[in-house]
This record gives sequence, C-alpha cells and structure tokens, in this order.
Amino acid sequence: MYKAIAERRSVRKLFVESLINRGELTLADAEEALADFQHRLQVALDETRQSKPTPSLVAKPPAPLGVLPHVDTGVPREELDRIFDHLTAYPDGFTPHPKLVKQFQTRSELYHEGGEVEWATAEALAFGSLVLDGTDIRLAGEDSRRGTFSQRHSTLIDFENESTWTPLNDLGAKGKFRVYDSLLSEYAALGFEYGYSVANKDALVLWEAQFGDFVNGAQIIIDQYLVAAEDKWGQTSGLVLLLPHGYEGQGPEHSSARIERFLTQSAEDNIQVCNATTAAQYFHLLRRQMKRDVRKPLVQFTPKRPLRLKESRSSIDELVNGSFQEVLDDPAIDDPSSVQRLIFCSGKVAYDAMQERDKRGASAAIVRVEQLFPFPQQQMLDILDRYSNTKELLWLQEEPENMGAWTYMEHRTYRIKHRGYEIRHVARVESGSPATGSSTIHDQELAELMDGAFVDL
Repeated sequence: MYKAIAERRSVRKLFVESLINRGELTLADAEEALADFQHRLQVALDETRQSKPTPSLVAKPPAPLGVLPHVDTGVPREELDRIFDHLTAYPDGFTPHPKLVKQFQTRSELYHEGGEVEWATAEALAFGSLVLDGTDIRLAGEDSRRGTFSQRHSTLIDFENESTWTPLNDLGAKGKFRVYDSLLSEYAALGFEYGYSVANKDALVLWEAQFGDFVNGAQIIIDQYLVAAEDKWGQTSGLVLLLPHGYEGQGPEHSSARIERFLTQSAEDNIQVCNATTAAQYFHLLRRQMKRDVRKPLVQFTPKRPLRLKESRSSIDELVNGSFQEVLDDPAIDDPSSVQRLIFCSGKVAYDAMQERDKRGASAAIVRVEQLFPFPQQQMLDILDRYSNTKELLWLQEEPENMGAWTYMEHRTYRIKHRGYEIRHVARVESGSPATGSSTIHDQELAELMDGAFVDL
C-alpha cells in the first residue's frame, strides 16, 4: 500500500514539473493549488468527524421463544379414509406392479382391519390432508418418488406401458402435490429448494437426502442460508429437510445425518431439529409446519428400519386427535415411583433400549426426546417430576461420543445436577468416522451400548 502511495506522489510531482517547464503553470500557482486541495480535504474530514453519531450500545436480540404453543393438527377420520382409499383408486386401464399390489393389500389390512398406519402411510395422509386444505406441496430428492427404501411409492408406474400416476395429485383438491427425482447434486438441489421455499412461503417444500451423510454435499447452503439467513437478512424459510439417519451396520455413508452439526448451528430459534419415532409424530410434525404462523426450517432425521417396525406404527385415532409432542414418555411404565433409572434418548435407539429393557426385566424408563431444538426443557422437567424417586439419569445415543446429541444435551442438563441427579451417558467410542462398515462390529457395538445402559439393574 505504501509503495503505491509513493508511486502516485512521484507521478504527480513529474506532472507538475512538466507543466511548470512548459510555462503553463508557475511554481506559486502549483503551491497555491496544492494548498487549496489539502484545505478542501481537511474541511471534509472535519465535517465527517463532527457528523459522527453519538456512540450507543446496540440492543441485544430478543430472548428466544423456544418451544412454541401446540396447534391442533388432527384430521377427521372421514377425510383420512378418503385420502387412503384414493391411494389405490387406479385410473382406468392402469396396471400396478404385482409386487406393489401385495404390499398395498397388506397396508390396507393394517389400516381398515388393524386401525393402524406405518410411517409411509402417515406421510401420505399428512400430504393428502394438506393438499385438501389448499396447500401446495413440493418434494424433491434423489429417489423421492419411490422412496430410497421402497416405502413411499408416491408415483406409480404402469407395469404394462410405463405410464405414471401420482395419486395425491389426483384428489380433486385445491392444492397441488408435486414430487421429483432430482439429480445427485445436493448443493444444487438443496439450493434450488431453499430458494423456492423463500419465494413461496405458503407451500410445503421438502428436500430429501438419499442417505443422511449425503447432506455433506449441501453444507454451504446450510451454513450460509438455512441456519443464518434470518439473522443476516431477516429472510425466513419453511424448508423441510428429510435426512435418513440410522445405525444399522450399513457403513459410514449410510448411517449418520450429522445431528451434531445442526445442533451446533442452532440458536435464536433459527431452525427446528427433530427426530420423530412414530408414524403419528411424523404426521403431526409435517402438518404443524404449515398450520402455525411462523416459518422456520425443519430438519427431520428420518428412519430406515423403523419405517416398517411394528413399534413405530400408530393408531388412526392418534392422527385424528392431538399434535406433535416434543418429548414422549415411556408407555410401558405403570408405576413411575418404582423406576430406578431414567434413560433419555432420541431416535431408533429407543426401540433397541426398550427391547433390551424388557428382555432383562430392568427397572428403567425410556424417554424419547423427539425435538432437540428448540430444546423442550419444561417438557423434560415435567417427566422428571413424574419419576420423583429416580435420581439416576442417563443419555443414550447410538452415535460416537464426539458426535450425536450428547455434547448438546450435557450443556443443558448440568443445570439440574443441584437437584441431586446423577447424570452420565452411553455412546459409541470416539471416532473420526460416523459408523463402522462391518455388520459384525456394528452388532458388537450395539451390545456394548445396551450393557452400558442397563448395567447394575
């Protein structure tokens, strides 16, 4: 910088000398012009300094609202029946794949005879009910029409002529349901869907990663826009991220959706981070996204094995009534006063823990934290009050200790130690990789997690 200034001064001196030598300017004229120029600069500087505003402290941002009041997201039974029956109301001449016919028959028996729904059906009913309300829905992802785990089948392909039919877009509703298989470029795809959600806040816009770890490719969009745009520019979005997250021995890239990254970036009510474990919870979560006034991005860690797990099913009545619950108490506990250990966890590992608890006959309650951020502090304190004789608390996670939600939870639970609670955690050992690629090692690690969670019970 100093070299450039010196060079400019040298050029100016040569130019003035040239003018004087040609007789076009006297030395006195040059000095007078330079003095006048310096005076003008000084006057401008003094005026600028005098007009400087009085220093004042910038107001702190308003306190976060945290968990918002519940909104009723139930849907009348007759409306659910209409949507469900339409899922297989094939157009004339349409021939579904024989394997799907059998799958749909099983789904129909579960709904009409068992009075239950599994994950994909609950999602279809949530989408269908919103479309009937007049809400446009846009879902995109690498294999979103079928569903990565062959669970959604939102668009059916004729077995004979390969024509397509999307049932939810043929309901005769005000809203439109659009579903797309996007290219394998998360950065571009998520960027487009984010922009769409900003431009059309009355639409439910969802982007789905084929596997959870694939969200890595869109990290720039998350860092610069999804979590920060409201703070930087006041720009809001209701974009939903569906990120498959499941430790099932399928390897590093097919296991983790990096829960810890989203929790690290959570502040000022900027996003919602959820890990719903039942069909009804997922149903109400999707509807909540459009039924309340605020628009915040939603990060939902979706399951793999629990897509078809019996324990994750919900009764139809749970869809008719209620709303999304940030924390789910253990439904198997009849006498809370007899529980020795309270195990908090999030996601699929809850079902592993419940199965192991029942197998061992251990005196433990499994509590599921379905919404990690905004942090449901009061709901968790209410759970503690119910188990008034329990002073041993444990956080259980299937992720390595340096990942997952443990660090986030530890920071928020240390405040209750003064009540006399003993707080510890059980997790996989620290690792640079999110998961092992060996199913044998995976099973061994899961057994160690269960031993750690139920030791001395």
